[in-house]
Amino acid sequence: MTAARRLAAGIRALERAGVEGAARDARALLAAALEVPRARLSLHLGDEMAEPAAQRFERFVARRAAREPVAKILGLRQFWGRDFTVTGDVLDPRPETETLVSGALSGPAPACLLDLGTGSGVLAVTLLAEWPEARGLATDVSAAALAVARDNAARHDVLGRLDLRGSDWFGQVRGRFDLIVSNPPYIAKAEMAALAPEVRDHDPEAALTDGGDGLAALRVICAGAPGHLVPGGRLLVEIGWRQGAAARRTAEAAGLEAVRILPDMDGRDRVLCARSPV
Repeated sequence: MTAARRLAAGIRALERAGVEGAARDARALLAAALEVPRARLSLHLGDEMAEPAAQRFERFVARRAAREPVAKILGLRQFWGRDFTVTGDVLDPRPETETLVSGALSGPAPACLLDLGTGSGVLAVTLLAEWPEARGLATDVSAAALAVARDNAARHDVLGRLDLRGSDWFGQVRGRFDLIVSNPPYIAKAEMAALAPEVRDHDPEAALTDGGDGLAALRVICAGAPGHLVPGGRLLVEIGWRQGAAARRTAEAAGLEAVRILPDMDGRDRVLCARSPV
């Protein structure tokens, strides 16, 4: 059977399972099964598929039909134009998080940055790759997540400039930084059941929710930021789209200044930005 016919069958299977973007996902899975770049898949659609590749594709489609994300099936997610390793031990990075990267890059390059709760390391690694003179510290309570972050730092040649450390937020952090970034768990416990199964069932629960109102980590980060930022240093934290007002109040109560909320690509509140007093 040709790759084109198998692709059509895969699309139908994903559509029956209610997967949004079934055609896009099926093409990504087929390219991976054939071990060809996605951009060149069309050149191979007329080819007969060898049985090992066909079996890989069928397994991939079955997993996607069960609502496992494509990134977790393939072990890779593209973020800010780079491929990152993702596993079941880390949050699958989402396009909304690029709002934080854009906001960080709009300011001055830091000598040293801190990424709290780094997960796969996408924030620290991306920013260090964009700022070749900067150094960074990335923390996480999960040793498995830190291993993924280390792999991604090595993949993008920034491992020599990134210290990876086990820490519960600021617990094992000393010194001051020009920039602190974080994508902490911000989903309220009451909102978990409504999440898409791709998120709820395949991302670590601790990376999604604090088990309460979704603001616990933000409170800790804002409270600790003034003592870990240089005068005028910047803080950027991803937040839930309905948390803008609460995030602003939390940052101002902690003594942070120039507080503002950046919108994501859909115009929704997404990133808290603030500065430490000069």
